[in-house]
Amino acid sequence: MSSPKVLIAFYSRKGSTEALANAIAEGARTEGAEVRIRRAREFVGHDIMSKANGWVDSAAAMNRRYEEPTEADAEWADAIILGSPTRFGAVAAELKAYIDTLGGIWFQGKLNGKVGSVFGSSSSRHGGNESTLLSLYNPLAHLGLIIVPLGYADPALFKAGTPYGATHVSAGDTLKPDADHLEVARFQGRRVTSVAKALWGAHVIGAPS
Repeated sequence: MSSPKVLIAFYSRKGSTEALANAIAEGARTEGAEVRIRRAREFVGHDIMSKANGWVDSAAAMNRRYEEPTEADAEWADAIILGSPTRFGAVAAELKAYIDTLGGIWFQGKLNGKVGSVFGSSSSRHGGNESTLLSLYNPLAHLGLIIVPLGYADPALFKAGTPYGATHVSAGDTLKPDADHLEVARFQGRRVTSVAKALWGAHVIGAPS
């Protein structure tokens, strides 16, 4: 059986969501996955970005590290894991803009049966992590993905994260994800990959049309 192909498409401004994305990738690779990590791009101008301290430099650095997600990446993947910081309790516009580009392959049914999962971060406690993750379940359902939550299927979930996906609270960008939060993210990568393997083996993913 070929290695499951996992796309991790995320948006991050200061690095918290990026750190979770890399931990998820680490977990997926331990299960034999081939992983693509992609960062959604800004679409606001430099004048807007410069109003937030460090945004311009951070974006430039991350854009050097990661390619922009494409429609082809989503078509390639057996599993798609989306990550976003919370913006007023909902997904960041940058990631939503990427999701909105998938209409063409959605219409052709090319996303049906793929595995979907989500993760995210917020600046403050009770700042919208869970509502953001749940709001991302809506487009996953519309795209035809099989949503894989975390539940409490690993002891790490009793220390950090949520049953909906890995999370982190940065306390105003003063805290990076700690060992407990990164372990939840690694578990998410393993869990999504194992489900993709099972579905691939059952010919749900990539089934003849």
